[in-house]
Amino acid sequence: MKNKFLSLTLLTFAITFMTGCSTHNAALYNYENYSESYYSYKKDPSTKSQLELQKSIELAIQNAQNSQSGRVAPGLYANLGYIYLKEGKNKLAIENFQKEKALYPESTHFMDRMIKKIKLLEGENNEK
Repeated sequence: MKNKFLSLTLLTFAITFMTGCSTHNAALYNYENYSESYYSYKKDPSTKSQLELQKSIELAIQNAQNSQSGRVAPGLYANLGYIYLKEGKNKLAIENFQKEKALYPESTHFMDRMIKKIKLLEGENNEK
């Protein structure tokens, strides 16, 4: 009886120890170096830092399948769309807002408002 208890205790300890050492620690989303480039952009909102932010977002989107979820992180398409909007690339902005909305339906209201504002601005520019 004592040997069974000792064996069971050692087995339990070994299993606990082995599962605690698991190296499979994949992140839910793949952000690449988005955080660093976003911080740099907020610290110094220059054209160069905006381009670095844009490239980091595009890279994170490109490598999203490497994450545990296999999808693009929430807000990345919206942020990329906003960058395109600031650059005057309205069509690309709308495309990214629609991708964000399709992937994360909870953003529908906000993305629809952004798309509506872009279309209103385009309408005003066409009237001039």
